[in-house]
Amino acid sequence: MAVKNQDTNSGKITLDRKILVSIINLAAKEINGVKSVTNSARPWIKRVFNRYDDGVEIKFEKNGALTIDVYINIFVGYSVPDIAYRVQENIRNSLATMVALKPLKINIHVISVDCDQEVSNA
Repeated sequence: MAVKNQDTNSGKITLDRKILVSIINLAAKEINGVKSVTNSARPWIKRVFNRYDDGVEIKFEKNGALTIDVYINIFVGYSVPDIAYRVQENIRNSLATMVALKPLKINIHVISVDCDQEVSNA
């Protein structure tokens, strides 16, 4: 499903939703302290039929605005507000540089804090 069309002098650029999900997923995982992006908080019916989303929900509003919901797991010892802010900024910068999109909202949902890894310097 195409999600964005952009007319240029040499033609039209069309982006698929899966590309945006991949960029968002990668940007979230780049932040130190994020264990994973997860879809475990989503209803089971959405997980069955939307397997490619990997914990990322993208909504396009009627006015063209983009709203993103990202569900993450973090490691113990990190500041939740700090991680959420850094994930938001990294997603915003990645989308701006890679596909020239500026989302209206980026909502970060911290699903769990994992105690598998101890943190020396958070």
